[in-house]
Amino acid sequence: MKKLAAILLVLVLVVSTAACSAPAATTTDTAAADQSASGNPVVKVGVYEPASGDNGAGGKQETLGIEYANDVSPTVEINGTTYDVQLVKVDNESSNDKAASAASTLVSAGVSVVLGSYGSGVSIAASPTFEAAGIPCIGITCTNPQVTEGNTHYFRICFLDPFQGTVLANYAFSTLGVKTAYCLSKLGDDYSGGLVNYFVKAFEALGGTCVQDTFPDGNSDFTSYINNAKNSGAEVFFSPVSTEAAQLIIDQAESQSLGMPILAGDTWDSNVILQAAKGKNVDVTVTTFYPEGANAEFDSSFKEWVNADATRLANNGGDDTVAAVTAMGYDAYFFALEAMKKAGSIEPAAIMEALWSTTYTGVSGPIALDQVNGDAIRNTAYVKHCNNETGAWDALPPVTIG
Repeated sequence: MKKLAAILLVLVLVVSTAACSAPAATTTDTAAADQSASGNPVVKVGVYEPASGDNGAGGKQETLGIEYANDVSPTVEINGTTYDVQLVKVDNESSNDKAASAASTLVSAGVSVVLGSYGSGVSIAASPTFEAAGIPCIGITCTNPQVTEGNTHYFRICFLDPFQGTVLANYAFSTLGVKTAYCLSKLGDDYSGGLVNYFVKAFEALGGTCVQDTFPDGNSDFTSYINNAKNSGAEVFFSPVSTEAAQLIIDQAESQSLGMPILAGDTWDSNVILQAAKGKNVDVTVTTFYPEGANAEFDSSFKEWVNADATRLANNGGDDTVAAVTAMGYDAYFFALEAMKKAGSIEPAAIMEALWSTTYTGVSGPIALDQVNGDAIRNTAYVKHCNNETGAWDALPPVTIG
């Protein structure tokens, strides 16, 4: 028995030693060593985006822009030292409830700056986690004012919803000539609720009337809302919701013969919407940050890159349409690199300070931030109309205010 016990003890020690010395599993989305295989030091950039949930489609396209930019420029030179830029990606699942834990993963990974998120709600929900860690964030297309209000760590490179709501209201009232608008948002959603609020204020200031409605999380049947719009006497249907909900609205708008134009904000600027609307009797117009064709060199290079990999193509909705959020993700990456160069450091605090005065001319235009909230100084929105025959966007005249 003593001999057997001794043998068992040896085996336990061998197994324990092996377990302690076994290499940890690694992926491209976890924290890397301080030095890369090239021998260069590493700077980590957090990618805080949804890859699943209601906004997964848009999040994937925004992430593609960041990934493409990293492929174009995988290094950054800071004070004579070349750093390899590693993207550390997390999926916030389009969920405010999971935002803090996703943010904590990036904090633990030791990122120097964070890019994202597609979706204002998850950006707002994660903000305290990044603030407590002293990590600067660059919002890419999160348009709700609350993302940057009252803090000094969250910045953004896109226009805001008060501006976008005003553009859409003016388009409805002046261009379409309608006087009554049906406005549908998702209950508890910061983005759609906020944008509807700004649209209503602007539309009613012009002399129009708004009928407001909300739907709960998880809703997939929009028949009653479409009937409400028709029965309300509305002449336009405004619903700046997620791409997932938008597809359902498009399908049911045709089956229920909605009979009025549909307006939406930047979340509907997606080939997912084009595919849903193609061949259907629906009239869709959206506002957005970038029109395909504005920068031919970027468009053609991105198309070549995305077509070269099946996963990339799938993440782009199955074709090579250039989404505005992709262009914005591309610009956000280079804007972050410019901030690092200006800071002369990869320390989060130094980058945060440098961001206030960082400027960069991207494919979406010049980027500079105001000194109040760190918001982009932008006053132009692009307007697109869905061509149901070609399955592509037709560019309408851009709108500049102020």
